[in-house]
Amino acid sequence: MSRPNFPASPFFLGFEEIERLLELVARNSPEAFPPLNIEQLPDDVFRITLAVAGYTAEQLKATICDRELIVKGERPQAAGEKTYLHKGIATRAFTKNFALASDLEVKTATLANGLLRIELQRVRRTHEIRQIPITIG
Repeated sequence: MSRPNFPASPFFLGFEEIERLLELVARNSPEAFPPLNIEQLPDDVFRITLAVAGYTAEQLKATICDRELIVKGERPQAAGEKTYLHKGIATRAFTKNFALASDLEVKTATLANGLLRIELQRVRRTHEIRQIPITIG
């Protein structure tokens, strides 16, 4: 029995990665915290800006795992109970996942004035044409 390929055509070989990326996007929660911007800058640079007021650099972690950028923030719970008249500043942990194209590389991650900026650069790879030798066998 053969497994159905993605997409359903016998001429698409080795595209399991696209299927994995679609699953990643589908499971990534649409939670709005922390708010973020994604900008496209000149020279094939992209910038992800997350509003992380109150987080220190030690409480934030950005990692790349298998073409997935994972940004996590964890804040320790304050000792003791506080009485808030209004609580509008979020202090919860968060995780944001971004699927990256194979030609994107993370260049910098900077925390300043409550904003975490992650810059990505598209690295142009040359497309080579290669003759495949055919052997008799």
